[in-house]
Amino acid sequence: MTTVTPGIRFHSGSLRVSAEDVHTTPLGYDRESVPAGAPLRLAPSAELVHRLSGCGEVVVDFEGKLGDTLLALSGVRAVLDWLRLRSVHVAVRAVGPYARLVARTGLITQPQSTGPTGEQLVIGDRAGVEAQGLTAAVNLVLDPAAPPCWSTDGRAHPDLPARHYLALERRLGTHLPATAPFAPTLATRPATLPEELRAAGWLGDLNVAAITATSWPERKDYTAQRFITLTEHLAEARRTQARLLLIGGNPGGGVRIAAEAPGRHVRVLHLDGVSADHLADLFPHCHLVVGNDTGLTHLAAMARGGEGNGPPVVGLYARHSHSKWRTGLPNHHAVATNLSDRMHQGDLCPVRDAITQDTGVHMEVFPPAALAQVVLDLLAGERL
Repeated sequence: MTTVTPGIRFHSGSLRVSAEDVHTTPLGYDRESVPAGAPLRLAPSAELVHRLSGCGEVVVDFEGKLGDTLLALSGVRAVLDWLRLRSVHVAVRAVGPYARLVARTGLITQPQSTGPTGEQLVIGDRAGVEAQGLTAAVNLVLDPAAPPCWSTDGRAHPDLPARHYLALERRLGTHLPATAPFAPTLATRPATLPEELRAAGWLGDLNVAAITATSWPERKDYTAQRFITLTEHLAEARRTQARLLLIGGNPGGGVRIAAEAPGRHVRVLHLDGVSADHLADLFPHCHLVVGNDTGLTHLAAMARGGEGNGPPVVGLYARHSHSKWRTGLPNHHAVATNLSDRMHQGDLCPVRDAITQDTGVHMEVFPPAALAQVVLDLLAGERL
């Protein structure tokens, strides 16, 4: 943890959080002392274990927010890990708007089912489970508000992927094989869009992607102008021309690629209406991604290029916990306010817990010049 300006701190994605420093729920066993695949001293949910043991098909269906979906995929991983340990052979298929992204995680390693040979398990968010008609033998809803911040072996596991994975490990009564970070990563493929950008001269020595798409723009949008100012500082310090990709939402507007040069060292490219599936191919071509705690920022952290590497990703957290709403991956960092730190320490949410004091903090509290210094150190490898 490093102070950026008074009331603003940088938190590295590789930082280990001590169980003594935050409000946690004891997991009930030390993971390091239990071999993978061994039963836990906690009793499993007998009904859940019985029903899962008879499953022949797993249907993964998320219909809600992209960010919640990506952070919940570790729960899918936990269930499939348990089925493999128990030698329960199932067909796995993903449906819904994020099916192609789910397939990139490698979780779906078997052919699509031509017809279930056992009971069906549906796992997803509430809307996804309900979309399947609630007729399956097992319906597992991965709700981001449900799992607490677990602690074991003196370590806290505050990120949502860890919460989902460990919650299911406890319910299933078996030490599952994954270790932190629990979030799966997304494989990328040769992409048309990056090749088009490169051919047009838009990918250069310093490529910065900025996420302006958000479900709460009046509170979470850092704004295009602040991102431009940030990138100008980076380009001047590194004495290079920078390419800034401003990635917006507006899916109804189609793909819009518009170029402008607002400063001496920055050329801006607007990308609107590009699908998350295509952006997963674009992000590994960037040297840096900056955004608020929104789904596309999480997507950038999980996307991996051909060598298995992803760009450093910096999330800006004004109101919500910077630790819970992150992937837990070492390249996913945070710059957070004092309020965000308090939400992290107490495992609180200003909305869920009706916290009103000091919650009028918005994205203007992050000065572009100070944020640029953090990013410069990060790009230099000082905080990786």
